[in-house]
Amino acid sequence: MQHQIQYWFPAKRYGWGWGMPATWQGWAIMIAYVLLIAIGAATIPRHSLAEFITYFIVLTVLFAAVCWWKGEPPRWRWGGD
Repeated sequence: MQHQIQYWFPAKRYGWGWGMPATWQGWAIMIAYVLLIAIGAATIPRHSLAEFITYFIVLTVLFAAVCWWKGEPPRWRWGGD
């Protein structure tokens, strides 16, 4: 019996990085990411732009780390591979 790895985030067909989620776990992580950004935008005071930008960057780095960990290995793709 051969075990096949199922990536949460498949590689994009063109370019570098990942595409839309392929599993429910990937969708859950992406929805949580978007919701946390929306919650931060609603709760961080408007005069604290630096605080929101820091919050956004931290969430984005964490989301990218999950994509790197659970996604297909990234490399530049030209569409034919």
